[in-house]
This record gives sequence, C-alpha cells and structure tokens, in this order.
Amino acid sequence: MTGAAHTHMRIGEVAARTELSLRTIRHYEETGLVTPSARSRGGFRLYTEADVARLMVVRRMKPLGFTLDQMRDLLQATDRLDEGVASEEERQALLDRVRAYEREAAEQVDRLRVQLSRAEDFAETLRTRLDGDAAAARP
Repeated sequence: MTGAAHTHMRIGEVAARTELSLRTIRHYEETGLVTPSARSRGGFRLYTEADVARLMVVRRMKPLGFTLDQMRDLLQATDRLDEGVASEEERQALLDRVRAYEREAAEQVDRLRVQLSRAEDFAETLRTRLDGDAAAARP
C-alpha cells in the first residue's frame, strides 16, 4: 500500500468518524461544501483528514442554525487564510468575517444555554409533580 492510499478514507469511515450519515455527506458534496479529495479507480469517494476537518466544521455549525451559504462562506474565508497568500488588507477582512461567525456562534450558544435551563426546569417540575402524585397514591 502506498503512503497516499493510506491517507485516504472511504465515505463509510468518514461517516463513522464524523457521526454524519452517508446521505448528509453526499448532500454536502452536492452543495459544494465539502468535496472528496480524490476518487478511487472504482469511483469511490476518498477523503483526507482535511476533508474530515471541514465536515466537522459543518457539523458543528449546523445545530447553531447557520445556513449552508454561511458554512460555505466561513470555509472559503478560512481556506483563503490557510493559503497564506492574501494581502494584509484582505487578511484583515477575512479575519473580520471569521470573527463575525465566532460572535454569532457565541450568541447562539448563550441562547441554547437559556433553552437548556428552561427545559431542565420543566423536566424537574414534571418529576416533582409525578413524585407528589405517586406519594399521594400510596396507602
């Protein structure tokens, strides 16, 4: 086995590592978010660690309510930063875009914490009610 072949993973392994379905990974490919780095002779999609990292970014953005366009925009900005060839002005603009996503993510995390707290309070209210009803039913 060559070194290059060893660094590639098939979609099933990527799905297991990212906890995304094959259908979701294929959808992200169709929308241009994450494309496999290569194809095997048999036509199988082959992914690298960098592809897995991109999928993890997408997986983490989705529950925070980011759209596919926003995911694509963030990935394009980070790709451009990683290339290291942007002018200082462009680099600052790219960093501003990434900072905006970071702020939006932090705000959404705060909103989710409030929702979680309310959900926990509600579940506790129901447990208390059920415990009270169970105690009242005892002879």
